[in-house]
Amino acid sequence: MRTPTPAGSSRPGQDSHRQAQHLACSRRSFLRVGSLGYLGVTLGDVLRSQALAAASTEATSPKAKATSCILIWLHGGQSQLDSWDVKGNSGFKPISTKVEGLQVSELQPRIAKHMDKLSVIRSVTSPCPDHHGGTYYAFTGHAALTTTRFPSVGSIVAKELGPATKVPTYVSTGRGRLNARSAGFLPPKFEPFLIPNPGAEDFQVSDLRLPQHISPAVLKSRRAFLSVVDQQYRSVARTAEFAEVDAYDQMALSMLLSPEVREAFDLSKESKATHEAYGPLRVGQGALLARRLVEAGCRFVTIDGFNSSTGGDWDTHFRNDADLRDRLGPPFDQTMAALLEDLDQRGLLASTIVLTMGEFGRTPNINPGAGRDHWPNCWSLALGGGGIQGGRIVGKSDERGAYVAERPVSIGDLFATLYKALGVDWTKTYNGPGNRPVYIANGLEDQMGQPVNELF
Repeated sequence: MRTPTPAGSSRPGQDSHRQAQHLACSRRSFLRVGSLGYLGVTLGDVLRSQALAAASTEATSPKAKATSCILIWLHGGQSQLDSWDVKGNSGFKPISTKVEGLQVSELQPRIAKHMDKLSVIRSVTSPCPDHHGGTYYAFTGHAALTTTRFPSVGSIVAKELGPATKVPTYVSTGRGRLNARSAGFLPPKFEPFLIPNPGAEDFQVSDLRLPQHISPAVLKSRRAFLSVVDQQYRSVARTAEFAEVDAYDQMALSMLLSPEVREAFDLSKESKATHEAYGPLRVGQGALLARRLVEAGCRFVTIDGFNSSTGGDWDTHFRNDADLRDRLGPPFDQTMAALLEDLDQRGLLASTIVLTMGEFGRTPNINPGAGRDHWPNCWSLALGGGGIQGGRIVGKSDERGAYVAERPVSIGDLFATLYKALGVDWTKTYNGPGNRPVYIANGLEDQMGQPVNELF
């Protein structure tokens, strides 16, 4: 008969197990040298996530053309009527593009020249009319719950594809509303690698820079001391985890000292002409950084597509036409055109999906403040590259751009499309809290999304 263990005491073997856990935590602190440290995440943690992701590749996944995805996130909700689906109730005229029969807003003359590379879905529909809920739904395919945190599409891609190089698999310029870009119930190892505003004059990623008082030689010395500590305590608790910790921490050390990784995040390596082509603002320099990252092997990059110098976004409740014309439209047009052209010229567009969207669209009516309000019933997004055909129109809205007239597309359908292009089995489920199966491409009413096959 087993004797209950008194409160505060340990059974045989528990002390050594706790010592092993404490040692593992202490070892991680040796490599916590950047701003990752105050978040409780080390480079070793990031690398562990990448290795686990690589091990999860499914033999049943479809053959992929895409290896990465760039999401230009239009925080606030872009007006479909004034961008991709111009109607008579828009304040702007439609213009012809490089593709016969495909028109876009006059605010996008540069993009119009590259519409053979992009396709438009004009019948996206989602259930959440507020920014918090809409953003969370757009990144996860689920309504926000207090009981369950769902993984974002970027975290799922990171988990399923795994690392291609030493560069982090998932990079983002922020966490998004309700932490929408997070790993949710997946291990924290699949959280995005967060970076500051790429448009800032002093932009740099401190996580990849050693503090001034720590030289590479000193860090290597700490590593040598750490190996001595390991030898002392391995006799206390021998587990396979120690060997794994050694390998991942060594990789983390290599990342800190790797010129290739630092160069991927170093925008100063680009010419003045390239910087100017993308534009100086957050959206422009963010897209340029995204190109550098996918070129270096990153799987998923989320960049905020707005002009941070004025603090505004695409939430045009007031002065919709004026803001689109003077503040939001021109830099977006410049950046998207530059990104598509740059990727194409470098041979990267064939393997890189470019997606631009917000959390919903805008109302067909102009409100008393000369603005447009939130509208999730029918809105538009654009995507291309990575095996997704350009120059196509999917779905149709009614005459006012208010409701879906043909071919409704859910966020789950969008995710299934991305996964298909990336070679991920879009029918897959994860075990959520309580072992509840959760679709990785979750559509409306918790139904599995389906790829938009018109784009393939």
